[in-house]
Amino acid sequence: MKNFLVFLSIISLASCKNDPKKTEILNTPESQTELIPGNDTLIYPEEKYFKSIRQVTFGGDNAEAYWSFDDSKLIFQSNNKDWGLNCDQMFVMNASDSFKDSIPPMVSTGMGRTTCAYFLPDNKHFVYGSTHLADKECPEVPLRKNGNYVWPVYDSFDIFVADLEGNITAQLTHEPGYDAEATVSPKGDKIVFTSTRSGDLELYTMNLDGTDVKQITNELGYDGGAFFSPDGTKLIFRASRPKTPEAIKKYKDLLAQGLVEPTDMELFICNADGSNLKQLTFLGNANWSPFFHPSGKKVLFSSNFEAERGFPFNLYFIDIDGKNLERVTHGETFDAFPVFSNDGKYLAFSSNRNNGGGRDTNLFIAEWQE
Repeated sequence: MKNFLVFLSIISLASCKNDPKKTEILNTPESQTELIPGNDTLIYPEEKYFKSIRQVTFGGDNAEAYWSFDDSKLIFQSNNKDWGLNCDQMFVMNASDSFKDSIPPMVSTGMGRTTCAYFLPDNKHFVYGSTHLADKECPEVPLRKNGNYVWPVYDSFDIFVADLEGNITAQLTHEPGYDAEATVSPKGDKIVFTSTRSGDLELYTMNLDGTDVKQITNELGYDGGAFFSPDGTKLIFRASRPKTPEAIKKYKDLLAQGLVEPTDMELFICNADGSNLKQLTFLGNANWSPFFHPSGKKVLFSSNFEAERGFPFNLYFIDIDGKNLERVTHGETFDAFPVFSNDGKYLAFSSNRNNGGGRDTNLFIAEWQE
């Protein structure tokens, strides 16, 4: 979820992977269509789940498009310089919109850096993280620390509620440190988010008004990017789990500087209260941006575990018991942030496909079929 624009740099900066646990992959093609200038495509032949696909944005880096509860709108973040942006801000769109020759309405303040906007059940308000209270300017984005790829974890992030005109109506977090990555239960009663208030990056839940804050995870490592299952009873999220003394020291030292290394993450699943926590993937490399299938029985996520030099990232399915790993997209660069509409008919995601061989990451909406 967080620091999407920085994460894209992993494609060129990440080192070779560690050897993952061997896992059988269903429906892996023998060959793939190359993504090169002049040979871009919206749907690759192997992408059987996409009945049709529509490109929404056409420039810059665009990601984390989340549906309103009635599926009529989406909210997403962009840093498109052609829209006058220096870093991520939030935009709202109708589900049928595209922006090749237009600019969607911005619904964040235009100040600081924003992340992870998510609709509230009334479809008229949303939560999002922003650094604007600390500084109106965009914070710096470090990419490397001691030669390694890093993410910044800004202690100036807090979580706010705003309406669709961009007016902030509430501030939900006030604790010192990082508070961001908020998403809302489909039941419409809880928010899950990541915070450093305990001294580590842990998951918490709270009511929609910011009350009844409860810590959900408590194991050393970065817990983030959490989403509720369709019935609100489970959480899926990404996590790092440093185990050796050297890895633990490195993690703690970086966190003290407001940094994390996101290149080694696996998926974990638990009940909404944090109980019955289990590691779901054992693939190696970066496994992240998970989202539950509408059935609640499997998870769609992005991974580069098959890559030798950090890329490509593709989408994969896995059952919630860790079985039946299946590749869903077949690009040569980057597919991530899959989000099903609430009715299960559409999938919004971000991709480098059809960008002329450049670096732009755009939003796509696919008509889903099974």
